[in-house]
Amino acid sequence: MDVCRTLIVSLGLILLGGPTLTAQQPASARPLLVCFGDSITAGYGLEPGQSYPDALQRDLDRRGYHYKVNNQGTSGATTKDAVAAMRTILRLHPEVVIVEFGGNDGLRGLPLEQSRRNLDQVLTTLEDAHIKVLMAGITLPPNYGREYIQAFDQIFRDLAAKHHVAFVPMLYKDLVNVAGTIQPDGIHPTAKGSEIIARTLIPVVTPLLRKGRE
Repeated sequence: MDVCRTLIVSLGLILLGGPTLTAQQPASARPLLVCFGDSITAGYGLEPGQSYPDALQRDLDRRGYHYKVNNQGTSGATTKDAVAAMRTILRLHPEVVIVEFGGNDGLRGLPLEQSRRNLDQVLTTLEDAHIKVLMAGITLPPNYGREYIQAFDQIFRDLAAKHHVAFVPMLYKDLVNVAGTIQPDGIHPTAKGSEIIARTLIPVVTPLLRKGRE
């Protein structure tokens, strides 16, 4: 009888403990928003917590969007690297992906059609997986020449229209002429710049999200 009583009590404690364990795991159950990009996304030159994905997480939390922002930024990555990493992104099972690639292609003077094909493949793969996408465009320094820059910028506009994805044509649009937003290298955002980038993305990404989820 003592053995039976012990087993019954133990089983009861396990069953009672079940809901408590589940309640302690809301963060892991949150749908995933992946920021997929190069050094701008990775937070190159910044301290932990200062990248734009970190700022975006804070902004979404404040607005009641219960998503987990996952930073999949890789410094130096090109659009070719983005294609190669797609299997990793799909294994995360994200609900939304922010795609931020192309800057390194442009800075290296890579063939524009190659960049276009790679980004097209990335968007097609996400589309086929029924993942919502926000594409973030970026431009190049003026010394690359007006004709090349215009052709480069057009890639993002064309692909956004082709795939009908949410689109921010210029990720840095709200940083222009704002002091202290770009690092001394003239390329990467500061912590202040990251906060502004997150605010730039908020009105475009939130329509892709469901509010009030835990």
